[in-house]
Order: sequence, then structure tokens, then C-alpha cells
Amino acid sequence: MKRRKATELERLRRRITRLDAHSIDRLYGLEPVWEPGAAAAHVAPELFVAVRCPYCGERLERRVDLTADEPGYVEDCEVCCHPIEFQIERDAAGAFSGLQVRRLD
Repeated sequence: MKRRKATELERLRRRITRLDAHSIDRLYGLEPVWEPGAAAAHVAPELFVAVRCPYCGERLERRVDLTADEPGYVEDCEVCCHPIEFQIERDAAGAFSGLQVRRLD
């Protein structure tokens, strides 16, 4: 009896140690999330992009969150305080390809 339990426990231990992040999420009914170790080494979660305000022309440095599901967001210009719409552009593979800046008026 003890030998059988030890064999079953060993089989279960081997199965558990082979689970990857996706399998663990499924096992516990979790929603998949972005995990830094799961992405390729060259993919950064954010980057900084220089753009010009469409109202006053001032050069602005903006942080782009590459993990966000929403492709666009609105921020005010630091100089003239007008609202600016930022639209994240991605290529066919889903990688960042550019940031489009538009006026809201």
C-alpha cells in the first residue's frame, strides 16, 4: 500500500513540475495576464516616445504602456493644457510600430 501511494505521489509531483504558466492559469480558472518572464526577452512592457503637441508644437516625451489592451488614450499637454489623443499603432504581429497624435477639437 505504501509503495503504491509513493508511486502515485511521484507521478503527481512530476506532472505538477511540468506545468507552464498557461496550464496553471487554466487549472485555477484564472484569466491570462501579461507576465514579464513569459514574453520574449526583447519585448519591453513600456517605452518612451517623443511627439509634438498638435496645438502648441511643443516636444513632449510620453511613456507608452505596451501591455495595455486599449489602443488609445487622452492626456493633456504639459505646456498648453489642451487634450491630446494618443493612438498606439501595432504591426501584424502585435508589436509597437508607432504613436499617432491627434487634436480633439
